[in-house]
Amino acid sequence: MDLFHLPSLCYTTGSSVCTPPAPPDIRIGLQRYEYDVHPFINFAALTLSPHPHQPSSPIVSTHNSSLAETISSMSYDNRRRERSRSREREDGSGSSYMNGMRGPAMVNLPQLPAFAMVGSTAQQAAQEKINRELFVGNTPPGTSEMLLLQFLNGAMRRVNLCGPHETPILNCRVNTKFAFIELSSSEMANNALNLNGIPFLGAVLKVSRPSKYAGPPIPSKTWQELTGQTLPTGAVLDAEQEKINRELFVGNTTPEMTEQMLRDFLGNAMEQVGLNIMPGNPITACRVSGKFAFVELRTPEEAANALNLNNIPFMGAQLRVGRPSKWNGPPDNHGNWEDILAKYMSGELQAGKTAPGEGAAVMSAAATASGPTPTRVVELQHMLTHDDLVNDDEYNDILEDTREECAQYGQLISVHIPRAGEAGATRIYLEYSSSDDAAKAVKGLEGRTFDGRLVQATYFDETKFAKKEFM
Repeated sequence: MDLFHLPSLCYTTGSSVCTPPAPPDIRIGLQRYEYDVHPFINFAALTLSPHPHQPSSPIVSTHNSSLAETISSMSYDNRRRERSRSREREDGSGSSYMNGMRGPAMVNLPQLPAFAMVGSTAQQAAQEKINRELFVGNTPPGTSEMLLLQFLNGAMRRVNLCGPHETPILNCRVNTKFAFIELSSSEMANNALNLNGIPFLGAVLKVSRPSKYAGPPIPSKTWQELTGQTLPTGAVLDAEQEKINRELFVGNTTPEMTEQMLRDFLGNAMEQVGLNIMPGNPITACRVSGKFAFVELRTPEEAANALNLNNIPFMGAQLRVGRPSKWNGPPDNHGNWEDILAKYMSGELQAGKTAPGEGAAVMSAAATASGPTPTRVVELQHMLTHDDLVNDDEYNDILEDTREECAQYGQLISVHIPRAGEAGATRIYLEYSSSDDAAKAVKGLEGRTFDGRLVQATYFDETKFAKKEFM
């Protein structure tokens, strides 16, 4: 008997009657209806009878035990399978249940999403490229990528940093003052670090890791250590570090202090007490920024000597002179301006007798003997500014004060102060009756400060003074 083609049936349980869905749904009714709607129906008491609104048809009763057992068996199997699928969906682990007992579950290992694996691969590729890349600094202006590429490849072959027919450097990107090179492998990049210091078109190239490199430091030699060559005269291996070694911080400046004033004052102070190692102003540049400044000296040695200017008075303030914050060298052993000035005035600072760290003072007896021939005329520098010479009353006051102060060293014949715009402006000329009196004035005035400026006293040619040839 085909149960799925029966006319509409009434499901009865005892005295209650349940009306099933319309006939087209009877196919799913036998499987879904009894579980979803009546999960606890008593199939033994189930009676199938024609629907009262349908034409009469044979009645299926519970006496037909074979049919009832078939339906009950089918429903039980379907219900068990449905429960199993439902629990598998809710549990999500794929475990099977039998008679209320949970069986052993399969263990699912976690899996990375596809996009995470792709991101990890891309990150590894980027890091591998960084490991193959090197920075090349101090490239001369106008350097072409092809020229630098061929030059460095040839240099690596020549000193056996790669095979005789290899091309270890694959790519080159040149900027204004530096370049980046990409090598075929990280091992080749490690070998190319030995190119550091190689001469190229009059410059010395700096070859190192780029700033984004985060790997371990790789031991390497310089080009000079590898080949036995020497650096060209005046060349430096690390221009940036060498500039830091020549730079000093100057604190406690005032807005009235200009770059030129600081450069002249500090440079002259170094010359006066012998902190320079060659003639001329050792300070080559000065940058003023609010309450501080930076000065750049000719050599690292003179920069170390200039640390002795710390606490020097200038225009009513005491300047603080020290290393900049980016300095990473060893601590300096130096004195302050008071210590250096006291040793200079006492004659303690002499060539070969300077205490370590106090500067290469050159005020020796031999240097003094080779200085200007003593005369009766003394020239004073750094006492005045152009503004001091504009106002007549102020000019006359300075003239009178100078005559009174300098007369204590001997018989002072005349004092000449050129006015603004004249030759020798900002300098003062003292004429004494004898060279001995002039020598006393030089010794007494040299190294003194006037309005924060270090006074320089030297002999001046008597013939030029008589002709008013001051410049």
